Amino acid sequence: MTDTTLSSDAELVAAAARGSDDAFRTLYRAYARPVYWLAHSLVGTTPDAEDVTQETFLAAWRKLPGLELAGESLLPWLVTICRFQCANRIRRQQRDRLHAAAAVDETLPATVDVEKQVVDGALVERILAEVSALSPLDQDIFRLCAAEGYAYAAAAEHLGVTHGVVRNRLSRMRTHLRASIEPEGT
Repeated sequence: MTDTTLSSDAELVAAAARGSDDAFRTLYRAYARPVYWLAHSLVGTTPDAEDVTQETFLAAWRKLPGLELAGESLLPWLVTICRFQCANRIRRQQRDRLHAAAAVDETLPATVDVEKQVVDGALVERILAEVSALSPLDQDIFRLCAAEGYAYAAAAEHLGVTHGVVRNRLSRMRTHLRASIEPEGT
């Protein structure tokens, strides 16, 4: 008897359990749609329902060799697998949402200090005013090293000067900036 002449689910399950791709394909074609609609009703989205359907049939394929079909249809067994797959997916999504929310909460400050933002903004403006009074080479060194994070050697190569020039000029700029922007009375 070939797989195409098998008619009952029990015969198809037995053939699929022995490794018949054709028998399993026949079962898949017969039950994929009802499994998909059950999954969709439980998980709510098309992509999730498609994934659950595939996971259901993959689990079924793995468990077929030990299956003894209780009734005439494979559908009740597939429905049980599908429900477990849906529950697992929903739990995983809830866990992922909780972890994502916790990660977001950790990166956000508890409160916004408006006064600190104003003071920081004023400080930035004072620094920019001081930097704009520097020579063009010093402005470039400050921009590359302080603002863009270049290492001394990379900034020196970019500007066509030596490492020592960048290091010494940046050190003098920092000293000058500290002295000129420190709050009065400190």
